[in-house]
Amino acid sequence: MTTLITHPLPVLAVGLALGRRIIPPRLLIAGLIFACVPDADVLAFKLGIAYADAFGHRGFSHSLLFASLCGLFAAVIFRGLQCGPAKAALFIFFATFSHSLLDALTDGGLGVAWLWPWDLERYFLPWRPIEVSPFIAGFVSRRGLDVLQSEALWVWLPCGALAISGLAVRGLVTKYGKKAGERP
Repeated sequence: MTTLITHPLPVLAVGLALGRRIIPPRLLIAGLIFACVPDADVLAFKLGIAYADAFGHRGFSHSLLFASLCGLFAAVIFRGLQCGPAKAALFIFFATFSHSLLDALTDGGLGVAWLWPWDLERYFLPWRPIEVSPFIAGFVSRRGLDVLQSEALWVWLPCGALAISGLAVRGLVTKYGKKAGERP
């Protein structure tokens, strides 16, 4: 898994790049939360549920079905997210699914149960540049620092570039963009 510091960053980058007119603040905040929600499955360890179990870590809560259910939930509460139901559903689906995509880019663990319940297989992406994060007990260590360095290179920097690029483009459009028929 990647760290909970990193999971919300792609959502934040997209939200900043697109701006509050497209991604309202409440929708962005919900997206940041839903990008972290799949890792609530670590509570399964406390309940005696094994990592490899369908309800263990990177199981059901990392599936396309779970991301879809989160999107449907957002469509139901869309008014509170300050947007329409389709936008709420899509943004929250992709925010939730971004979590398992990042986990599938890591170099350890059992993979992600994307197709649960139809397929119990755990998947990784073919390219796995991100070092898998240790659980909390091993996080404050040399290994934990290596993980953060890996995440900075492969997630933080690209997310920062996306956010800055989007902000720059929106700034240029605001400064130089004119509506048809508008005088300089």
